[in-house]
Amino acid sequence: MLDAVVVGAGPNGLVAANLLADAGWSVEVLEAQSRPGGAVRSDRGVHPDYVSDMFSAFYPLAAASPVIRDMHLHAEGLRWAHAPSALAHPLPDGRCAVLERSTEATAKGLDAFAEGDGAAWTRMCGTWDRISTQLLDALFTPFPPLRAGAGLARRLRGPAGLPLVRSLALPARRLGEEEFRGEAGRLLLAGNALHADLAPEAAGSGGFGWLLCMLGQQYGFPVPVGGAGSLSAALVRRLERRGGIVRCGRPVREIVVRGGRAVGVRTESGEAIPVGRAVLADVSAPDLYGGLVDERHLPRRLLDSMRRFQWDFATFKIDWALSGPIPWNAAAAAGAGTVHLSDGVDEMTRFAAQLAAGRVPDRPFTLLGQMTTADVSRSPLGTESAWAYTHVPQTVVGDAGADGITGAWDEREQEAMADRVERQVERYAPGFRSLVRARRILAPPTLQAMDANLHGGAINGGTANLHQQLVFRPVPGTGRPETPVRGLYLASASAHPGGGVHGACGANAARAALHGSTATRHALASAQRLLSGARLRIERPQG
Repeated sequence: MLDAVVVGAGPNGLVAANLLADAGWSVEVLEAQSRPGGAVRSDRGVHPDYVSDMFSAFYPLAAASPVIRDMHLHAEGLRWAHAPSALAHPLPDGRCAVLERSTEATAKGLDAFAEGDGAAWTRMCGTWDRISTQLLDALFTPFPPLRAGAGLARRLRGPAGLPLVRSLALPARRLGEEEFRGEAGRLLLAGNALHADLAPEAAGSGGFGWLLCMLGQQYGFPVPVGGAGSLSAALVRRLERRGGIVRCGRPVREIVVRGGRAVGVRTESGEAIPVGRAVLADVSAPDLYGGLVDERHLPRRLLDSMRRFQWDFATFKIDWALSGPIPWNAAAAAGAGTVHLSDGVDEMTRFAAQLAAGRVPDRPFTLLGQMTTADVSRSPLGTESAWAYTHVPQTVVGDAGADGITGAWDEREQEAMADRVERQVERYAPGFRSLVRARRILAPPTLQAMDANLHGGAINGGTANLHQQLVFRPVPGTGRPETPVRGLYLASASAHPGGGVHGACGANAARAALHGSTATRHALASAQRLLSGARLRIERPQG
């Protein structure tokens, strides 16, 4: 009998399986898709000469994550590559905000927008240098992060502590206005906040934008050499060297519960796989509670709370094979791996408001990746493998543009939205569309079909807004990987700390399973000792 089964071979599932195997457990990972990796996969599906990342692409959180770092994946062949600049936000007039790889270079660029903004950036980086170790430790451990939190509290002690906490709770718009006189710093903060579903006016979006900016400043926005799939392949190789097994094309239909405990899983084909210790679920919370686990095994309060669970925005993505580099009006954008496209913070607010109203944005805020700029192995010399994505509503009630997009996402609507995104790129890079050799459209239903965790194209496992973070993730009163079913642990991005490729959700679940198994063994041993003592007391008078 296996010690554990992990449902889902995304990065969190593979990290969890690796940690269990490190502890000597026998573990098997069951993946519904034909290939492991979840939303960390690459292929040559756009053009045979071009490597395209199908979902996620840049990994500052993976570079910063102690979980990923401690796995020493370089021993499994993983190599990281960087673009000359981490991120750029060009403007129509040719100016460009750039997140460089050094504090000094970024500060110099910000001073070109407004004198003194470079000093403000340097102060923000100084704050990061002072608290980053404790902050990342707190971020990547289960909630509440007692030890790491205590260390962070010590760092925040003193007169500067409360003002810093206030700053991190601010909306990105307000934080940018307080810290910077010019547009560049404000663009970097608000644009990075929109990597999640955090509008410039959302509470805490300033802290999230600052976190991604600081990660990019210290670690860059690296990519795995050869494609995103190289990261997943390294995790699989490491697991297999430790005796773990990954079985693809094995969708799980049910987590079997007896006596309030998870005792195994049953696949779609009817195969029953018993486990001796734990089941770890790298699936979304809605798919787990009342899905894989029948409602009769769950508390009514949890089921009621799950009905209030909020997904993050849907995603619409395009992959391109380009015949040459993108001809940016702003020359500084040419060296950035990630490029944000929006005329300013006001336009980002307009974009977010349209989403909140259920309308497909007419001028979409666009995140674009220049993959060959970051990793020369992605396409032939002188060409570019590129992608872009934008957000659309989970439920479309109207189109703010002129194409009549309804959210049916049939071929007409997909082509119309792809053209809309390409027109947005063309505004900042005239001639872009003439370089397109091939393109692939990944609309929200397509993304979900390729990875069931990407519900409607949601890429964060649920909203990143404050009402569904920390102790509220995935529902109020949780914040930890343990579930109401003994021996069952939530290991996906629906658990704290949420979306991003950092492995912490899987690591937290694995550590909880190991701790739970140890506690169970100790309880059994204590019971056996008590029973043994009782037998001795009974037997001695008879002797």
